[in-house]
Amino acid sequence: MNSAPAPASNRWLVLVMVCIAQFMVVLDGTVVNVALPHIAESLDFSAESLPWVINAYTLVFGGFLLLGGRLADIIGRKRLFLAGIVVFTVASVACGLAQSPEMLLVARALQGLGGAMVSPAALSIVTTTFRDPGERAKALSVWAAIAVGGSAVGLLVGGVLTEALSWEWIFFINAPIGLAALVASLRIVPESRMESRGGIDLAGAVSVTAGVTLLVYAIVKAESFGWLAPRTWALLGGAVLLLGAFVLIERAVKVPLVRLGIFRMRHLTGANLVMLAVMGGLFGTFFFTSIYVQNILGFSAIETGVAFLPMTITIILFSGLAQQLLARVSPRSLGLAGMITSAVGLLMLRGIDADGSYWTDLLPGILVIAAGLGLTFVPLTLIATSGVADEDAGLASGLFNASQQVGGALGLAILTTVANSYTADALGGLTGAPTPEEQASALVEGFQRGFVAGAGLMIIGAVLLAVLVRKRDLDAVNAEQPAAVHI
Repeated sequence: MNSAPAPASNRWLVLVMVCIAQFMVVLDGTVVNVALPHIAESLDFSAESLPWVINAYTLVFGGFLLLGGRLADIIGRKRLFLAGIVVFTVASVACGLAQSPEMLLVARALQGLGGAMVSPAALSIVTTTFRDPGERAKALSVWAAIAVGGSAVGLLVGGVLTEALSWEWIFFINAPIGLAALVASLRIVPESRMESRGGIDLAGAVSVTAGVTLLVYAIVKAESFGWLAPRTWALLGGAVLLLGAFVLIERAVKVPLVRLGIFRMRHLTGANLVMLAVMGGLFGTFFFTSIYVQNILGFSAIETGVAFLPMTITIILFSGLAQQLLARVSPRSLGLAGMITSAVGLLMLRGIDADGSYWTDLLPGILVIAAGLGLTFVPLTLIATSGVADEDAGLASGLFNASQQVGGALGLAILTTVANSYTADALGGLTGAPTPEEQASALVEGFQRGFVAGAGLMIIGAVLLAVLVRKRDLDAVNAEQPAAVHI
């Protein structure tokens, strides 16, 4: 591998730079949610098109992550990281300047592309910069706290900027952050890439990007189309065909975009499957609780953001605790404990009520969920990126980020389907037009079932971790990869 390792004194500055950029990308996944009503009114979005302010970002971000991760290995991780910051920052300004729904949706898609360049490149920079086991565990604990805590912070930032200034500023705020990260990273972040192996596998790049994008689109639309609708199955079938073609292409070409042998690493494949389930539960939690706080408890946009601050702080604290515990507990055991803890927190939210209180009905549950997530993300990130050759660092990072996006979209679609089904049943059992109180009660009943389903996803993740990531697999990684972090 061609690389220029960061000096010891600069490694932590490198971490600061990539975390700032990653925070900006993660923040944008949720910062828009609170501002959607203001965006709809300002740009005259229809009810049907408004969700695409979020979906346009999610689709492109999720679809290009795997390609972005591999390109980081091939053309240089720093180079792709910097290019991604430029694309993301310029697209953010374009979002704020948008004068029509079409302009905003195109700019949001470009933001997603920039994010798909930044995220895998940034994580692979972390894993190739920090080689000491203890230092890498510390660095990944910070990374994990940013990755999961940034989503909660987005709700606060979105509320404050929207109410204090205007919705455009949820995008404009990225300009100074992106510019500062770009200028500082030019000097501080080291370059690294794999040895040249020839040209880029264009057919593989097109097939995997189209396949993952179509898969995310099918999942996003499944709740509105219906899971059993022909359109849903046609989209899912098309995604499977494209991804199947990608596998055949990678087997046939001399220089594949993705070295399929990486999936024989049982711990890596297992950690990515576990992340699908964990992110499904997490995205559903943010969705249901944010609606409950605003529509049922009557919180303003700023109050909603502040309501999630305890969750963010708890995630950060327990991510730091996880890093300390990894010196004495295996990441497999810690991850299991974290997922079970989050499942308990989700089940606690089963008791929320239409006449409930934030302090007694919501806060205890989200604090327990946050503690579990803090204990989960650090070990899962460590398992998914350890024992991987430096030349595959970007690929492993892209896989892990893609698992988060696909898992979040899939989980949210499943959980909202469950919740909406129970809400419809509750309203259908009423005689006459429902009162506002009855509508609120039916909505909360759907949320309750959604939280139970989210707990089920967390338990599925724990089972997958226990079954697929075996202790002897991790021991083999440690024995065969002396330069890697011991897990």
